[in-house]
Amino acid sequence: MEPTTEAAALGTRPERAAPPADGDLAVMDRPIVGMTCSACVRRVEKALGAVDGVSTAAVNFATERATVRFDASRTSEAALVRAVEDAGYQIGPAVPGSAIMSVAEPAGAPSAPSAAPAELVDAEAVGLRRDFILAAIVTLPLLVLGMAHGAIPGSDGQIGRAVQLVLASIVVLGPGHRFFRLAWSAARHRTSDMNTLVALGTGAAYAYSTIAVLVPGLFAHGHGAAPHVYFEAAGAIITFVLLGKLLERRAKNRLADAVRGLVALQPRTARRVRGETEDDVPVASLVRGDLVLVRPGERIATDGEVVRGASAVDESMLTGESMPVDKAPGASVVGGTLNQSGALTFVVRKLGKETALARIVEAVEQAQGSKAPIARLADVISSWFVPTVLGLATLSLIAWLAVDWSATGLATATERFVSVLVIACPCALGLATPAAVAVGTGRGAELGILLKGGAALEAASHVDTVLFDKTGTLTAGKPALTDVVAYGGLDERALLGLVASAENQSEHPIGRAMVTGALARGVSATSATEFISSAGDGIEASVEGRRVRIGTSAWLASGGVDSAPLEAEAERLAGEGSTPSFVAVDGALSGLLAVADRPTAHARETVTELRALGIEIAMVTGDRERTARAVAAELGIERVIAGVRPEGKAAIVAAERARGRIVAMVGDGVNDAPALAGADVGIAIGTGADIAIAAADIALLDGGIAKLPTALRLARATLATIRTNLFWAFVYNVIGIPIAAGVLYPFTGWLLSPVLASGAMSLSSVSVLLNSLRLRRFERRAR
Repeated sequence: MEPTTEAAALGTRPERAAPPADGDLAVMDRPIVGMTCSACVRRVEKALGAVDGVSTAAVNFATERATVRFDASRTSEAALVRAVEDAGYQIGPAVPGSAIMSVAEPAGAPSAPSAAPAELVDAEAVGLRRDFILAAIVTLPLLVLGMAHGAIPGSDGQIGRAVQLVLASIVVLGPGHRFFRLAWSAARHRTSDMNTLVALGTGAAYAYSTIAVLVPGLFAHGHGAAPHVYFEAAGAIITFVLLGKLLERRAKNRLADAVRGLVALQPRTARRVRGETEDDVPVASLVRGDLVLVRPGERIATDGEVVRGASAVDESMLTGESMPVDKAPGASVVGGTLNQSGALTFVVRKLGKETALARIVEAVEQAQGSKAPIARLADVISSWFVPTVLGLATLSLIAWLAVDWSATGLATATERFVSVLVIACPCALGLATPAAVAVGTGRGAELGILLKGGAALEAASHVDTVLFDKTGTLTAGKPALTDVVAYGGLDERALLGLVASAENQSEHPIGRAMVTGALARGVSATSATEFISSAGDGIEASVEGRRVRIGTSAWLASGGVDSAPLEAEAERLAGEGSTPSFVAVDGALSGLLAVADRPTAHARETVTELRALGIEIAMVTGDRERTARAVAAELGIERVIAGVRPEGKAAIVAAERARGRIVAMVGDGVNDAPALAGADVGIAIGTGADIAIAAADIALLDGGIAKLPTALRLARATLATIRTNLFWAFVYNVIGIPIAAGVLYPFTGWLLSPVLASGAMSLSSVSVLLNSLRLRRFERRAR
């Protein structure tokens, strides 16, 4: 059986040669708690796939949810839950479906998911934050005592060492417990990861130091000198790694924020019309064929068809087009869009997962789920680094014991063993990425750029293709008066005065743009009477005794006015991306006004800078082809894809990635959310929709797209710093481990004691921090 579309997007693999048909399969959808990396995803999938009767098992790392299709006659949910728990993870309460279920299900459909998954995510984040705060508070005095080396009176005595034991026990057995649990789980599955490194390093340092405090004679050196302890190393490692985990958790939560924001676009209630009766009812109680009334300023409850009334509807969440769409009987409306100027009554045609809004939610979920986690170099190397280090430490222990089996030899061999593990502790390695990310994101915030974690920075540093939305991204996102053409004896100011006065009673955005444009040119509006509005055509009113008619050529023709003398000018303005409106005064053609959404002041400069960085550029918009190409020509963008729905934008992003491009999608609207989530890097304009910002990896909070080249340069600089940090962290290990193991002792007499190993480890961490702090100077002069 081929996997379903959703399963394919999440990387589902068939686990049985001949599974039952989909209609015969039960589905379990449950949150998974405790996953820390892609290796965890593979473990959970493997554990679920091994259960008899399972057809497919897909684990979404972004949403932390497992979707399992299984034959209920051969297995049960209880067996699946046991498999997950045996793999070392926790499984949350049953979830009826994804967040899509929250979008107006028909009556009798399964209820929306409970808050349990969100509560589980929040509980995990709260637990991480609590553990990090506790570890940081306890580790600070532990570092002071451990690194004092006797400079503080009593710090190196028995009382000082006992205090270190107590402090380290709080960190290792409290916040550090999670790493030992996850390392044990990895060991049971015959694999290793960063949790294994943390557990080995901190465990060895803590165990050796504890024995050295409780039974000092076992490792005593000559003249009764007390053996050194490494409690500060154990505490510092756990604290730093917890900080990295906390940053990762915060970055992952953005998907839930994006989906919740999309669901919130749909109103909870609708005004249902039955005969002469109007009632406010829950949207979930609507059925196909119901009549729903929508007043101006309200959001449309669900997809349907207008049967009565006329209005302009803001559909930018679907199309990205700033101009509202006029609706009259027979026109379709979409749930979640905003009714602007008039009352509409529509008949319900679609509900629940069939609606356009639900499809957008699904696209966002699938796009986030299909985005593979960026492989960190430390995680990749740890798969062979951990067993190598453990093997070297064990060989060192055996070799030194082979030389001397006495108590002194045991102390020396144990010291070599601990020295290797201590110097191999992933302190600098674990700090290399979060330190650079912390400084890079901090510098970005100063520059008005919100960078959501290390994965966003790494992906942004490799971007070679940028896809721009048009409306609100390259353009201002709202219509403005651009041209006034007078004809037939009236000058421009007189024409503007009549138009502004007539449109002053209109609620249509184009009319409001004309009024605003007139006021900006110093032309005031007077009162008008006998106002008439025709949806999709235009308006007519009396201004100071003169009859003013504004709108399309067909609207003027219905009043006996021929617009032919200005048709060529209207065609030219339309070709430049403007929306022309003809004006007739007292039955005579008198002029033409054009309204357009113009490019921002920095758009062309941004396009030029991106090209200088070697980046390909294209415009992907839901707007009309003619309008889009006019704006693109003005900005120097050659590739234009217009008339694209939200799902289409995500498909274009996927196609670009499929051909090997590293894609950044730049947008500002709800309609951009699926593409922002599906791109290697989603970049949102800070003045745009909250949903777009939540779904994006980077938000440009200050200066709009003018900050985009700066964001990409900062990402490249940060990744270069991370690589440098990792290089020196590994070089330090490559040089330090052989010395700590005593390999050079027969030839040079060099031995790296645990004290020096601890100092070297601290020095490597300091060097990583100092190198990361150089990012504080990024574009400081330009600033």
